Order: sequence, then C-alpha cells, then structure tokens
Amino acid sequence: MHFLDQAKIFVRSGLGGPGAVSFRREKFIEYGGPDGGNGGKGGDIIFEAVAGLNTLIDFRYTQHFRAPRGHGGSGSNRTGAGGDDLLIKVPVGTQVLSEDKEEVLLDFTKVGQREIFMRGGDGGRGNASYKTSTNRTPRQHGTGWPYEEAWVWLRLKLLADAGLVGLPNAGKSTFINAVTNAQAKVGEYAFTTTRPQLGVVRHKQREFVIADIPGLIAGAAEGAGIGDRFLGHIERCRVLLHLVDANDTDVGESYRIVREELANYGGGLIDKPHVVALNKIDTLDDELIAALSAELEEASGAEVLPISGASHVGIDWALDRLIEAIGPEAAKIAADDEGEDAIEWSPV
Repeated sequence: MHFLDQAKIFVRSGLGGPGAVSFRREKFIEYGGPDGGNGGKGGDIIFEAVAGLNTLIDFRYTQHFRAPRGHGGSGSNRTGAGGDDLLIKVPVGTQVLSEDKEEVLLDFTKVGQREIFMRGGDGGRGNASYKTSTNRTPRQHGTGWPYEEAWVWLRLKLLADAGLVGLPNAGKSTFINAVTNAQAKVGEYAFTTTRPQLGVVRHKQREFVIADIPGLIAGAAEGAGIGDRFLGHIERCRVLLHLVDANDTDVGESYRIVREELANYGGGLIDKPHVVALNKIDTLDDELIAALSAELEEASGAEVLPISGASHVGIDWALDRLIEAIGPEAAKIAADDEGEDAIEWSPV
C-alpha cells in the first residue's frame, strides 16, 4: 500500500427536497383543502476517524463526495424522506483544511471522533403550510434549501509520542528497527527512507509510539532533497530524538543543519524537548567517542548519548530518556507482555 499524506477532495451536502402542492379530494369530506407535505432534508457530510487506516491513498482514486438529496413531499401531509448522510472515513491524525490551506476546519485526534462538516439543506415547505385565513387554496411551495459544497484538503499528521530526526544516513531506520518491528528499509545511501514509518516501543513496562521521517539536508525548507513536507508528522510528538552520525566530518555542523531546518519549518518543532544521540559508535574507539561527544555537546548545549542502533549499544539508555521526556501520562503500561517483542505499526 502506498503512503499518501495529502489529498484534495470535493464535498457537497444534499439538497433539500421540494414541498408538495396537493389538495384533498376525499369522498364524504365536505371541505377540501391543501395537504401538500414538506420536502425531506438533504444528507449531511460527516467525517469520522477510524482505526486501521494510516494513509489517504483511497482519496487519490475517489475525489468527489456528494450526499443524496432529500425526497419531495406528497399529499396527505406526508413529509418526504431525508437523504442519507454521507460518512467519510479518515485515519486518526487527519486534518481537514480549507482550499487555500490557510485554515484548519477539522482535526481528528482520536478513534471514533465524528464531526458534521456540512449540513444538508432543509426540505421545502408544502402548500399546506401556506394556508391562511385569507388564502385557503395556496399553490406555492418551497423548492428546498440549497446544499453546501467546497474543495478541501485532507492532511495526515501521524500520531506519535517521539520522533526521529537527523541528516540522511544518520541511522534513524536502523534505530527504529532495533527498538520496534517496523522493518524500515536500510541502505548505504542517502534518502533510504522515503516515507514516514511508525513503530511501537515496549520498554520497562512502558509503551509508546515512535516515528521515523526522511532525513533533512540544508535547504530542506526550500525543497532541497525530499524537502520538509514530512515534518508535519512529528508536530504532535512530545519529544524528538536527534541522531547524529559519528562518522560525519563535523558532528557539530551536522547537528546545526537539522536544527536550522526545524526552525525554518516552524510548527513549534524547535521548541520541543529533544534528546541528542551520537550514533554508529560501534566503529570508533573510546577516545574518539569521548572527543566527538564533547564536540557535539558544545554545539547542542545538551547531554549527548553515545549509541549504536546496529549493535544495540546505549539503546536502553536512549529509551529511558525518551520515556522520561514523554511523561507518565503519555507512556502506557504494557499489560502482561513485558517480555514480548515490540509490534509493528507502519503506514506502508
């Protein structure tokens, strides 16, 4: 399944049904009169966040959504049937944006959240409702209230407690594979990761979700490399784990490049708590690890964790720090399965 995190769709609620023009013509009833019923209400456009969806790929092939119109009224004061509501199911984390992407209209953050986005038009009045003391045989009726329609954007922001950031080949995919069963692609070339990955970490009776996004390079905010379009998937994270490759020529500069791109993107990413880790230390001796850690600490102003995702060195230490930053309200107790492997939750 392809991962798609943005889609543009057209939605239209249902038109209200017309009212009826009708007169009683019944045997043994001395006085007739108008008995046209009202039209039925048009269907609403409703969005619902459901479990089991983690991509917007379905909206690439179905882009127009129109709710049914209401049925017309009829004689004997019978109201027309209402149009069925149109339910659009979206993944948790989906936002509905205006066509210009300037306004967030709806934001779905939990399973089962349901919102009426557009209300169907009310049905028109039948001629019975127009009867007055001076107008005993009205022939006018309402045609039904109009529908609402709009083009909107759907944008998916994956829900994760922790996010991985770093330059390409910083070892993010190796790290998420080491702590979850995400099975992210790993390769000895830049931009191995081309779409976000999610994994569930279970560590010391705690459980949290971690997200891996494609690597950032200088100028990502202007579209360099894959750009910064996937940074939206870590906007909701409580903490960021910043991985720096110990084999980089200048680890301090590698750190600053990513931090500058986070600042240029905005969204509060630069202000989030972050844990800094010097990755791939399995190829270095202790003296060089200490020197690079000191250099990175000077550049970041934070404590640096020497780790290796490939050899699992320092992994537990890094997870401890992430759980501490996430807090007890976000990290969930894992029930009766402390010794099990982490499960996969990947949007691919």
